[in-house]
Amino acid sequence: MPAALASTSTSRRQFLALLGISAAAVSCGTATATGGSGGSGKQVTTLKYQGAVGAVTLPELAADLGYLGGLTLDWVGNTISGPQDIQSAATGQTHFGGAFNGAIVKLAASKAQIQAVVSYYGSDKDTYLGYYVLEDSPIRSARDLIGKKVGMNTLGAHAQALLDIYLERNGFSKADAGKVEPLVVPPVNTEQALRQKQIEVGVLSGVLRDKALASGGIRPLFKDFELLGAFSAGSYVMTRRFIKENPDTVRTFTTGVAKAIEWSRTTPREEVIARMTEIIKKRGRNEDTSTLQYWRSYGVAEPGGRIADKEFQLWLDWLGGRGEIKKGQLKPGDLYTNEFNGYGKG
Repeated sequence: MPAALASTSTSRRQFLALLGISAAAVSCGTATATGGSGGSGKQVTTLKYQGAVGAVTLPELAADLGYLGGLTLDWVGNTISGPQDIQSAATGQTHFGGAFNGAIVKLAASKAQIQAVVSYYGSDKDTYLGYYVLEDSPIRSARDLIGKKVGMNTLGAHAQALLDIYLERNGFSKADAGKVEPLVVPPVNTEQALRQKQIEVGVLSGVLRDKALASGGIRPLFKDFELLGAFSAGSYVMTRRFIKENPDTVRTFTTGVAKAIEWSRTTPREEVIARMTEIIKKRGRNEDTSTLQYWRSYGVAEPGGRIADKEFQLWLDWLGGRGEIKKGQLKPGDLYTNEFNGYGKG
């Protein structure tokens, strides 16, 4: 049976509240992972991070390709939640974390001293977030979602944001939108939960989506790519303090990730998959590599993961319009920097 489905009473109007981070919480986090060595001139060269089961993150790929120079990665565990990952970075448990750009906006609005340095995932024609139902499901339109359960990897992030946009564009009132119930379901269990009718809609992406489609019996209700076109959806963040005290480290990391993005674009797909498979086998965590055969791209829109204003402005406007942040509180330029991304400069 799938892992227990985590229900929630969090309303849609409390979008991103799952972050659960107050200004006080992020301001008093430990300094062990966020601080450099002050005036000593010695910069951090081992970066703590969280990974994903059965997947190869861009920093992991960059390290294996030799793009991180003298930097090493220190895996501290796995996560399925972008908001949790950037919270860990903000509070000093890791050196970097990645999340949906809307979650980054929300965290920055809570006074967390973080800054995005490079995009790491997005949506395109090959790589996108899809909202799937069973082939014989009566759900055919947005209106059919009222009273239905939608399983997704985490609340308050990309999947819930796109669901809200879909409902809004289909004329849903706030009251009706609140009748659609998002539930947390681990990605590896989403297909099974959908087929066993524990949820009516499952949010699937990447290799897990393609694997489920290959098995048949499901169809898409909508895709984020259809709503927004190609876009970079998430970024890696570091604390401003860490960036200030470790500029060379940040430059090596960011440029290495950028190079890994371009390597994955320009290298034959079969070779990328073979490399990822070897990476997973070498780390020895007893992970299943079979789903890697469905990998297509990281979906990053801009060359080298360079960040553009539009990738944050969409979510600034969306969150501001719903009262999640104060209108005008932040500008895109407050949230990211391309200063350390050496890819494409000049």
